[in-house]
Amino acid sequence: MSDLLRAPAEIKYAEELDWLESVDDNPKPFSWRLSPKMVRLFVLGSERSDGLEREISQKWYGDRSFVERSIVTLASDRGLLLIGDPGTGKSWLAELLSAAICRNSTLVVQGTAGTTEDHIKYSWNVSMVIAKGQSRESMIPSPIMTAMETGAIGRFEELTRSTSDVQDALISILSEKYVSVPELDSDGIVFAKPGFSIIATANSRDRGVNDLSSALKRRFNFVRIPVVTNKKSEAQIVRFRTEELLRRHRIELDVPPTLLEVLLQSFADLRASAAAAGSDDEKLESALSTAEQIGVLEDAILHGDFFGDRTLTARTLAASLVGSLARREPEDLAILNKYLHGVVEPRSKEEGGSWPEFLEGGRDAIATLS
Repeated sequence: MSDLLRAPAEIKYAEELDWLESVDDNPKPFSWRLSPKMVRLFVLGSERSDGLEREISQKWYGDRSFVERSIVTLASDRGLLLIGDPGTGKSWLAELLSAAICRNSTLVVQGTAGTTEDHIKYSWNVSMVIAKGQSRESMIPSPIMTAMETGAIGRFEELTRSTSDVQDALISILSEKYVSVPELDSDGIVFAKPGFSIIATANSRDRGVNDLSSALKRRFNFVRIPVVTNKKSEAQIVRFRTEELLRRHRIELDVPPTLLEVLLQSFADLRASAAAAGSDDEKLESALSTAEQIGVLEDAILHGDFFGDRTLTARTLAASLVGSLARREPEDLAILNKYLHGVVEPRSKEEGGSWPEFLEGGRDAIATLS
């Protein structure tokens, strides 16, 4: 793992998955490595009532029902579509589910405007085709086809960013569970093995880019992942991700609870301001997701470790927040400046603490960018 910049979940948590598999005596659908109960336990972590000999860490923070509905869907004939705002943990949940079910979360297709039907079916090794002709050996299966052949979970990221032709190709895969290869005279059909399914993700802000057809929608069960607004849950997620960052960079630095509270409160304030805004021009372009909070904190921690005195300060945190959220100029800078003067300045006078330093750091960052 030390040789990997980012290990997939099945490698990162291999020891935990091995142990769960060794004690799992519950019935398993198809070729699943873990039973549905153990998949849920792997994702959400163990509780004392589970009666396990060891503790299983919580890896995804969200409503239990979302995870259970996702697991039930994957055990059925339908695909799973996780939909929500950017940064709500859709891809991370998809990765964890794939790792627990088939121990392979890397069979991924990234949906873009340039994604073609070949990316979800197959292409050809041109040199082999020239030398020996078209055959199964010269065919390059897509990650989705590989998932079909091995009875695994295939993942499709940002489904609504791909064109209608690509989406239509998924309809036959999800309904017929095979891919026809007309170029081959024999052995021209690739059938899906039991256990195959697809987890797709879609950004709710991409509505209208490439809307799903009603035929494709019928082949997916939708699970909507909301933005985390509960401060306690949000703090758990930020701490979890931050601890991972510190371990990966081997940084010995504590995040003061007061500064974590400042970060959480700032995002809560900005979300409230966005909700009350009358037009898009009065809102930050940022989705203000939990993932963006983690990005702000990561930026501040690394800056403090590399260029500061190896501590996290309110000034650095404010500079990272402004630098991360000011994407449009001058609109976003004006919104952040209004927030600092209208909300942070009165709060710094009333509450003190880290807020005055946070205010100064934010003003300095805005002045630098203006």
